[in-house]
Amino acid sequence: MELDKVMSISGKPGLYELKAQTRGGFVAESMLDGKKISVNLRHNVSLLSEIAIYTYTEEVPLREVFQKIKEKENGGEAISHKESKAKLEEYFSEVLPDYDEDRVYVSDIKKIVQWYNLLVSKGYTDFSKKESEKTSDEEE
Repeated sequence: MELDKVMSISGKPGLYELKAQTRGGFVAESMLDGKKISVNLRHNVSLLSEIAIYTYTEEVPLREVFQKIKEKENGGEAISHKESKAKLEEYFSEVLPDYDEDRVYVSDIKKIVQWYNLLVSKGYTDFSKKESEKTSDEEE
């Protein structure tokens, strides 16, 4: 499973994996309960590979944030998304020290932590971008 096949659907809990395209949208499978749903083009859908987090200098792709959490947790699960606001902010500032506190809300941090834990629990731990692996190896 690749991160560009994982999505969040507005109004629906958890994450979904793209399974097939249809004429009017696509079929997605819930990562929470495994149920398949039909999603039409009117739904607000966000691919995780297209999401970025604001910092004071740039926008950091979500896959890089997930990678930093993975490194911090040695591949294990992060703290619970149900922790207090202060704990979540402290944790996120350890992961991404220069995140823009005015534009990244606690609700965003909760989603990121919840999504990371869901992906790790499903065995998804490769957050690197396939094309960039070749260029980063060449640079080293």
